[in-house]
Amino acid sequence: MARTGRRPGASGSRAAILAAARRAFAAHGYDGATIRGIAGQAGLDPAMVPHFFGSKQGLFVAAMEFPVDPAALLPGLLAPGVDGLGERLVRFFLSIMEAPGDRGAFLGLIRGAVTHEESAALLREFVTREVLGRVAAAVNESQPELRATLVGSQLVGLAMARYVIRIEPLAAADPETVVAAVAPTIQRYLAGSLT
Repeated sequence: MARTGRRPGASGSRAAILAAARRAFAAHGYDGATIRGIAGQAGLDPAMVPHFFGSKQGLFVAAMEFPVDPAALLPGLLAPGVDGLGERLVRFFLSIMEAPGDRGAFLGLIRGAVTHEESAALLREFVTREVLGRVAAAVNESQPELRATLVGSQLVGLAMARYVIRIEPLAAADPETVVAAVAPTIQRYLAGSLT
């Protein structure tokens, strides 16, 4: 039976939760892993998970070493509405990718997803629900889920070409040039014709 409350002495609780979460997410996926199950594997009270991470999503972000938490940042990007959202999304994405620490973490996630099916499934499940689902909910046109996944495909493709494969001249292009070139396509996916 899991102990309740804080462990005595120096706390290794956060690390124990992260280790248990990584195992649980790998074994059961994002949807199948539970806070109660993760806490049980860590030998802790389930209340410790929200204490350290706020929510299951916050735990996943920490366990998978996401550079940003979509729940904290996407509402601000989506709040002004669909007009101009393409540009806001591209600027936000590039701001993450241009920051050396964030870029390394994000590229690690992409590389892991490309080479490891379990990592791909976890990333797909999380991004579909927490990122693309939020974008789709903001779209006022037909086929919002398709539109959101097209946005995601454009941004992941941009990350692969610019930061992983480093295709020139895209890799060396000024971020403003990239925003000007890519944002209209993203905006069309969000609010324009798909045919």
